[in-house]
Order: sequence, then C-alpha cells, then structure tokens
Amino acid sequence: MTPADLSLTVLRAVRRAVDDGALRVDVPSRAKVERARPGGVGEYASSIALSLARPAGRSALDVAGILEERLRDVPGLRAVEITGPGFLNFTLQRDVDADLVRGILAAGTSYGHGAALAGTVVCFAAVAEPRAVLVVETLVRLLRSQGGDAEVGADGGERLHVYPGASGGHVTDAVRWAFLRAAPHDRPLDPGPLLVPHERNPLFRVQYAHSRTRRLLVNARQLGFTPEPGRLGEPGRPGQYVEPGHPGPPEHPDHAAPLLRLLREHPLALLSAARHRAPDRVARQLEAVADALLAFQHTVLPLGDEKPSAAHRSRLALAEAAGTVLAGGLSVLGISAPDRI
Repeated sequence: MTPADLSLTVLRAVRRAVDDGALRVDVPSRAKVERARPGGVGEYASSIALSLARPAGRSALDVAGILEERLRDVPGLRAVEITGPGFLNFTLQRDVDADLVRGILAAGTSYGHGAALAGTVVCFAAVAEPRAVLVVETLVRLLRSQGGDAEVGADGGERLHVYPGASGGHVTDAVRWAFLRAAPHDRPLDPGPLLVPHERNPLFRVQYAHSRTRRLLVNARQLGFTPEPGRLGEPGRPGQYVEPGHPGPPEHPDHAAPLLRLLREHPLALLSAARHRAPDRVARQLEAVADALLAFQHTVLPLGDEKPSAAHRSRLALAEAAGTVLAGGLSVLGISAPDRI
C-alpha cells in the first residue's frame, strides 16, 4: 500500500462513517497522510480526526475511534493506533508478492540457489553413455547450486540408473531436453518433435516464454515505462485501485496467482531435484512457469488508449522475474534462453 493508497483508504473510512450515520460532516476532498515523525508510532500518520472534530461536534479522540473501527482489518494495514489528541497512526503490511519479485530480480539467474546442501559431496561413478553423461553433468550443477559439491569417476561412486539414449553427435538443446525431461530411469523423449516451433513442443514454450519477457521489456520502454515491483491491480480492470476491505476482486489478477505460486516454489524445486537426482523436476517446473507466464503476459502492457499505470509497472516486473527464473532454470539444464525466437 502506497501513501496515496493510504490516503484514499482514510477518505473511504470517513465516507463509510458518514454513510452509516456515525459522523455528520462533509467528506473532505483529500486526507493528508505523512511519514510518522521520529519517535512516533507506526510508519504513517494522519491528523484528519482533528480537522473533522469541530464540524462533527465530537472530540478528536471520538472521531479517531470511529475511523479506527472502519480501518481495522483492512488488507495492507497491519495496525492502526490512536495517539495524542487524536492522531491516526498506521503500520503497513509487507507486500509479499512485491518482495518476491524484488528478491528474484536481485538474485538474477541465481534465484533458488542456496546452501541447504552445504558440506555434502556426492561421488558419481564414471559414466560413458551419452545420456548418463548429460544427466550427471546436470546433477553436478544442481548440487553446486544448493551449496553441495560432486566428484565424477571416483571409485565406489554413486551409480545412477539411466535409461540410455543416443545423442547422434552434437548435443543440441532439443537433445538435452529430450534426455533430461524424462526421469533418468525412463525412456528419453524423441528429440525430433522438440525441433518444431509449435505450442505442443514444451521446450519451445519454455524458450518462447523467456523471449516474450524480453520483448515485453522492450515494448514497455517504447511506451515510456519500466518495471517496478508493487500492486498488480484488479483482474479485468488493469491498474484500477480496489478499496481495501471491500468485497470484490483480490489485489492481484487471478491469472497472476499461479505464476506467483510457481515462482515462490522454484527454490524448492531446485533443491528437490538435487536431493533426488531428478533433473526432470526442473524441466517440469519450467514448463509450469512458462505456461503460467504465457497466460499472464496479456495483462502486462496497456491496451488501446490506456496509459501505463503503477499496476502495469508491477506486472512488467513480475514478467521480468518469471523470465529470470526461466533463464536460470534453463542454464542449470545446459539449455539456451534466447532473447528472441
């Protein structure tokens, strides 16, 4: 919740108090909200109760109490407190979705990497079969992404049960996906269909989804705005503010929820793939992220004569974060993430 959002929220609390007869005043055109002074309570404060007290024929503390009742449990507000002669003091809730996007963009393609396997060294037996070589190479990267390490060719090393697959020479992105998308002990996919740029081709969807995020950033710059994590807006009505506490659509579009959930789960997917020696879990995760992103992408840019809003900047940041996750996951698999397809 921004200071502008908070000002609107306070005004709407006044309007509700007037509508239900708790206050008899003219609703002001604006409610001043400012940063709490050093030593004060909360993050923001408003003196609106003091300015309404005389026209309402009530004490400022009474007016503050009436407004506090209507500001209680408003999404985005963690606490509302009354201090002094009737100041309203606000503590905001953290925006967990925006924090997630900021964290991804700050980490870059290393998002999801961690230290859960620190001190773990896995020894793999020497392998020569093409698919087994590729699987082991990928598992080494996965283990290192989680703080562990690996050795290949050590005596008595771990032997993986890998269903063989012929590479036929140069290992392309299609061959890598065919070998890694199926569980190691299962028959690999046929790489032929993975060479065809079609929506039924999962590798194409993942790489295309990444390229779409790059194109969205270019198009947004041409329209004069850049990504900025924040509120994603109301579904079906881009950028419109939804009054906290009122029934209706949630703070982010319904089609953003699956994408946010998958981005939040990505670190666990990488860790699980490393622990279970299952690079196919990363491939499946990337497919899910790509599909969720492609369903969301149509809300990112303004439509028609619509002007870019804070919601558009937030959605662009979410799309950029999703593209970052796709690029990082493809890198772990040794597959390219093209900017244009």
